[in-house]
Amino acid sequence: MNKLVIASRKSQLAMWQSEYIKAELQKHYPKMEIEIKEFLTKGDKILDVPLAKIGGKGLFTKELEIAMLEGHADLAVHSLKDVPTKFEDGLVLAAVSKRYDPRDALLSNKYSSIEELPKGAVVGTTSLRRRMAIKLIRPDIVLKDLRGNINTRIKKLNNGEYDAIILASTGVQKLGIESEVKYFSPIETDVMIPSMGQATLGIETCDNEEIIKLVSVLNDKDAHIESTIERSFVDTLQGGCQVPIGVKATIIDGHSIRVQAIVGMPDGSEYIEEDITADIEDFENIGQNLAQTFLDQGAKELLEKAELLAFK
Repeated sequence: MNKLVIASRKSQLAMWQSEYIKAELQKHYPKMEIEIKEFLTKGDKILDVPLAKIGGKGLFTKELEIAMLEGHADLAVHSLKDVPTKFEDGLVLAAVSKRYDPRDALLSNKYSSIEELPKGAVVGTTSLRRRMAIKLIRPDIVLKDLRGNINTRIKKLNNGEYDAIILASTGVQKLGIESEVKYFSPIETDVMIPSMGQATLGIETCDNEEIIKLVSVLNDKDAHIESTIERSFVDTLQGGCQVPIGVKATIIDGHSIRVQAIVGMPDGSEYIEEDITADIEDFENIGQNLAQTFLDQGAKELLEKAELLAFK
């Protein structure tokens, strides 16, 4: 094979990620031609409705998957947090790249932390998970929907539409735009547990042995272990963007791994939370076993209530 075609969304961050993976592949295959083809996804087109109400994060991957299945592209680079745990027939998650900063971040021109925000401050986020986390810390905060790419969201903050907004740290850091606001403050995972796979890139390919083998050089062992746990947890709960779920696996050393997880209502009125340490050798079962613990505590019923609330 002497050419690979990468399907990418058109946003600045998506292109950064695709260019990054192209450069990494080029290091291993300097003679191979690698092309990036841009596509506009449904998630990029619909900017005035929360994702939970229009089908979830899979809206950012569908058009790219169609391009691969129809032979117009060989692989697609996604933020792994946007990748559903189930794939269309003929497609696979071939590799996950090294993880960047997995934390969420508070961006503001007035306040350096969630604690500093005054009573009634307006915070922008459409993520149900982030909404739940904020309400657990500061029930007095006013939450306002926030859609669009990173640059659009920061522009809305700078125009005074919000006192602060919450974004994934990694996207802001990759684009090098921390200085566009006065305060860029990552939030520790003890305060706000990230989304599954946050800060990791997922490389999706056709179920083609040759392409999978070519892409496998990008697979990062630690990111693979952590994301396997997180995605298994969410998959077992049968949850997604329509419900508030946070889960973060962190390798402590060569023998153990910490897993933080939370599910609950978007308003923080009910939630289940666990923080465990497990043997890393059992990583393929940790996520499923932890999810079963949640189910035993009534997580299924809680998530059903949360989903109904999200669609109101």
